[in-house]
Amino acid sequence: MTNALTVLFLAALAIASATRLWLARRQIRHVRAHRAAVPASFADAIPLAAHQKAADYTVAKTRLAMLDVVVNALVVLALTLGGGLQIISALWTSVFELESLAHGTALFISVIALLGAIGLPLSIYRIFVIEQHFGFNRMTLRLFISDLAKQIVIGLLLGVPLLLAVLWLMQKMGEHWWLYVWLVWMAFSLALMMIYPAVILPLFNKFTPITEGELAARVASLLSRCGFKSRGLFMMDGSKRSSHGNAFFIGFGATKRIVLFDTLVSRLDPPEVEAVLAHELGHYKLHHIAKALVLSAGISFVGLWVLGQLIGKPWFYSGLGIATPSMAAALLLFFLVVPEFTFFLHPLTSLYSRLREFEADAYAMLHSSAAELVRALVKLYQDNAATLTPDPLHSAFYDSHPPAAARIARLKTA
Repeated sequence: MTNALTVLFLAALAIASATRLWLARRQIRHVRAHRAAVPASFADAIPLAAHQKAADYTVAKTRLAMLDVVVNALVVLALTLGGGLQIISALWTSVFELESLAHGTALFISVIALLGAIGLPLSIYRIFVIEQHFGFNRMTLRLFISDLAKQIVIGLLLGVPLLLAVLWLMQKMGEHWWLYVWLVWMAFSLALMMIYPAVILPLFNKFTPITEGELAARVASLLSRCGFKSRGLFMMDGSKRSSHGNAFFIGFGATKRIVLFDTLVSRLDPPEVEAVLAHELGHYKLHHIAKALVLSAGISFVGLWVLGQLIGKPWFYSGLGIATPSMAAALLLFFLVVPEFTFFLHPLTSLYSRLREFEADAYAMLHSSAAELVRALVKLYQDNAATLTPDPLHSAFYDSHPPAAARIARLKTA
């Protein structure tokens, strides 16, 4: 039954989807317009061929993202106002009692499986067509299937108990169920951060300790200067899936580990790796990780509170295509429609992230060489085919890192 929420939702979906497509077209036009020449600040470091490869790679990824926007909008419409969610719920009602834990779990798993199946062709195209064409993909079909199977098993092992706990709390804890669910979600998230480095990641990658040589010595000295303790420095065999390089910290508390992609180690010199790690250390020492956790906790708190206010309203269900309300249906509706209403908050979250990147760069300059960080970033931009000329508005909406030119300029002038 159509109501005010229906109209509001359709307007939000249409405006958000149209804006996503408009931003993508701006990105493509802007990158193409600057394809013919390397920006002056990079002319001595990056060849024209590499710059043009990055432009073509960006355009290919953006075109796929446009298709993803259209598919996502159609899927959301089909599941909500198209009656898809109601149909799946009705089918499971013939097996399990409505509002039972079994019915809610079956409904949730069915919808997630459907969304995953719909998104699978796009993932395959991205990896085995786009990434392959530009020389980045090293993943075999066998490894892709193996990864997918592991992800499904892990998702079920971790997700089903969490879902059962959430649905039970929603049924038993009265009008303040959302607060208990939030507490469980926070505990689950923290626990996952603890077990992810030691239990889950090794299922997908091999981690080799780096204990000797110049790189190990430089990293040990850097950690000492910064007063940072970790469980060790490891090299991950990321090259078996992609030639892209990266470095990151994983874990929480006593489980913190420093991880370098083998592609990064092979491409960067030890002083450059040290500078990159100094940047990553900056995120920890400046409490960016803790602040991100607090922000995430706050957002989830507000989101669950809002759902708590909506879950008992008949118009919430009828306005989004549900004839037989249930706790599981409410959760699914919320997850499906909220991104359309919150899309225009993206520039704020992106800006916040970019400011943290500048702060981490400043920290790195205090504890390592700015010149080495510049050299490392330029190599990474080239190796990962990151465009040097993104559309400013597209970048403001989506990019978690500052544009290359702005970042390098600040490092050179600081």
